[in-house]
Amino acid sequence: MTLRLADIGVNLSDQAFDVDRDEVISRAVEAGVTTMILTGTSLEESQQVLNLANQYSEYCFSTVGIHPHHAKYVQHSTMAELKSLLMENKVVAIGETGLDFNRDFSPRQVQEKVFEQHLELAIETGMPLFCHERDASERFAEMIKGCRDQISRLVIHCFTAEKTALYRYLDLDCHIGITGWICDERRGTHLHPLVKDIPSDRLMIETDAPWLLPRTLTRKPKNRRNEPAFLMEVVKEIAAHTGKKEAVIAKETLDTALSFFNLHQ
Repeated sequence: MTLRLADIGVNLSDQAFDVDRDEVISRAVEAGVTTMILTGTSLEESQQVLNLANQYSEYCFSTVGIHPHHAKYVQHSTMAELKSLLMENKVVAIGETGLDFNRDFSPRQVQEKVFEQHLELAIETGMPLFCHERDASERFAEMIKGCRDQISRLVIHCFTAEKTALYRYLDLDCHIGITGWICDERRGTHLHPLVKDIPSDRLMIETDAPWLLPRTLTRKPKNRRNEPAFLMEVVKEIAAHTGKKEAVIAKETLDTALSFFNLHQ
């Protein structure tokens, strides 16, 4: 029996999928991934993933937001344009937004200002937040702490940090997204003892495709491209380190995702 899964982070607009997007969706559904949240990281990409969510409407939904890498490109009209996209039926969250003090592609003060604008939008609309954070957990937590009660739901997507950051987020009632990073024996093993500390109603899974191809795959694609069809590798790894059956992880993460994004399937 194929288990049903929800992939909460798919970069389906990426050019890596231009050659076979239809087949990628078909393989995902065949592998049980019947819910996919497509990630918007800029105004242009937010429109693109919305179009894709409408194209693959049976299985896909989208987010709209400005990634901290792109914060420096935000103009006066950008947030108003994002807000108009939030009215679309297929849009289920605000993001990807947050802070990235690792690469600093945008100045930190600019990142914070744009993140604040996303927080205000979430408070105003009641929509959940899909967040990115790298090397900025303390500042990130400071920024959301004062308004956390006014935000409906918030997920730290692609969580790769240490125990201190995890507990900081759980204390703030955040959800946690786990990717194929946990399948990487070189840099992801610190997540193995941590996943059992994440409550089942706060844990979600994602591929972050086309990136983070699970290293546990026995037959890796020649192009090294990740896709939603490989999400079961994340389930297997979480099951191995929580002592739960794979079917239980699949159902719990699916139910949590449907609830988080207010989907009824």
